[in-house]
Amino acid sequence: MIPLIAVGGAVLSMTGIIIGLFGIIGTTRPPGPPSALRRAIVGFWRGHGRNSLERRARQTTIVVALVAGAGTWLVTGLPAAGLIVGLGIPGLPWLLFAGSAEKRAINKLSAVEQWTRRIADIVSNGLGLQAAIVTTANTAPGIIEEEARGLAAGLQAGLSAEAALRRFADEIDDYTCDQVVAPLILHAADRGEGLASVLTDISRSIAAEIEMRSTINAKRAGPRFAVRFLTGMTVALIVFGLLNPDYLTPYASVLGQLVLISLAALYTLLMVWARSLSLPDRRARLLLPEDTPRRREFVAP
Repeated sequence: MIPLIAVGGAVLSMTGIIIGLFGIIGTTRPPGPPSALRRAIVGFWRGHGRNSLERRARQTTIVVALVAGAGTWLVTGLPAAGLIVGLGIPGLPWLLFAGSAEKRAINKLSAVEQWTRRIADIVSNGLGLQAAIVTTANTAPGIIEEEARGLAAGLQAGLSAEAALRRFADEIDDYTCDQVVAPLILHAADRGEGLASVLTDISRSIAAEIEMRSTINAKRAGPRFAVRFLTGMTVALIVFGLLNPDYLTPYASVLGQLVLISLAALYTLLMVWARSLSLPDRRARLLLPEDTPRRREFVAP
């Protein structure tokens, strides 16, 4: 293992020197659009966090995973152990807090229902749709406040109602929100009557869906507990192996490390399957995203 570590260190050192020289000297090539690989790396680093706090938490997790993986490799002398620990740290929150994803979805659903009801109340009092959206932007529930303000800002900046509403729907990225946005787009196009009544009916159906999903979510507590329990036992087993080097001796050979990686992959597949049982199926969007070719205006539910 010592020669392998030495070769790896030499390669990393030379790579760092070359990158440093390019950074100091620069190149004569004019700057162009970022490559697909660079966009993928930047997207992986930044994540899909809605704010700077969520993005910073993701970046911290990545750094901790890299440090822990490298430390595990150095302590145990097993590259496979370092790889498993490095990949396992970002996956722990994903497994342990599977229920939080559905809770966030239900909370977002509740926020959309409140926002829809407020727009319906304002429109029923004689105000136009755009004025109603701008009025509700500052009082929108916190979980969709950023998206609601972006929608109002787009309308005030002169963006067409359809484009602004489609962008809002893409940001929320939920079938139920599309149910609200679709009649708003149609109303913005033909200024038809009865918008307040339609939105009131939709808000009632959303409230019924929230109640149903909350009940189902409570019944899925058993599978989620099983996932958390098995994950905790696995973490305890890994910690025990790190504290007792003799425990990992059978995996010191190349064959042993392949077996270790295979067992970790099998365990991961089982955990992903168990987690999927504790979450509802995601329904397809009603409105096609902006970057999707539109053969039809709306997709059937």
